[in-house]
Amino acid sequence: MTRLTYERRIQLLALGAGLPGSLVALILLWTGNFSSGTDWTLTVFIVMFWLGFAVSAKHRVTFSLQTLSNLLAALREEDFSMRAREARNDDAMGEVMVEVNALSETLREQRLGALEATALLRTVMEEIDLAIFTFDQDKKLRLVNRAGVRLLGRPLERLLGFTAEELGLGACLEGEPVRMMELAFLGSSGRWGLRRGSFREEGWPHHLVVLSDLSRTLRDEERKAWQRLIRVLGHELNNSLAPIQSVAQSLESGLHAATKSSGVQGDSLGAILDDLRQGLGIIRSRTEALGRFMTAYSQLAR
Repeated sequence: MTRLTYERRIQLLALGAGLPGSLVALILLWTGNFSSGTDWTLTVFIVMFWLGFAVSAKHRVTFSLQTLSNLLAALREEDFSMRAREARNDDAMGEVMVEVNALSETLREQRLGALEATALLRTVMEEIDLAIFTFDQDKKLRLVNRAGVRLLGRPLERLLGFTAEELGLGACLEGEPVRMMELAFLGSSGRWGLRRGSFREEGWPHHLVVLSDLSRTLRDEERKAWQRLIRVLGHELNNSLAPIQSVAQSLESGLHAATKSSGVQGDSLGAILDDLRQGLGIIRSRTEALGRFMTAYSQLAR
């Protein structure tokens, strides 16, 4: 047995609702003392009004439901710009339209927020100095940022859809999720810091791989260490050379004054010799300290 459609049931209900009144009117009309012309004229009017109201009621109900169906279809297709015009709170269908409009507005705001968040995420991924890769459950690359493209040394169309093994990233999907490893690529090679995580998209597991270039960090640390070492070296050299220069100038001045003096007493000569011995001792100790420092520096450099 074929099941009646919703529109057909509404049509039959509307006809059934008007049928008793129409039958009573027709019975009274034809059993009354009226002329034949009057009977037929009123019969036509009664039947027309009965059928007209039934069709109008069916059309009214189905039109509202079709409008609701179109709104829901638009929401399913992510078109949140459509709104119901007869949204009101004083009847049942109007309340349904109010709720549909509210749902559409909520979904529009959520979609706008998701688009803005996605745009921000993509901007951060493109600007961040870390290589980011996303692989699906088959270990095929689905997403890569600009740093990752630059690292692999290929255009984007030659990266998406390739497996991790084909891209030289197979080791990144195995082992410890956080570790340091040596990797060689067309774009760069050296020591890399690996961080791996997992997430689900549309119910399917995905892998997120983040690679950070540790070689650059190590080079920066090495450069800073050499800068500190050079500052220490300059400080030690200044500490050793400044007293030597000062003592040498003092001895030179003393000898120059002594040689110009006409009569140099024995005590004065002894004092000058003591100053010479003391100054030479200072020069010797500073020179030895400088020599030890240079020896230690040479060993460190080796």
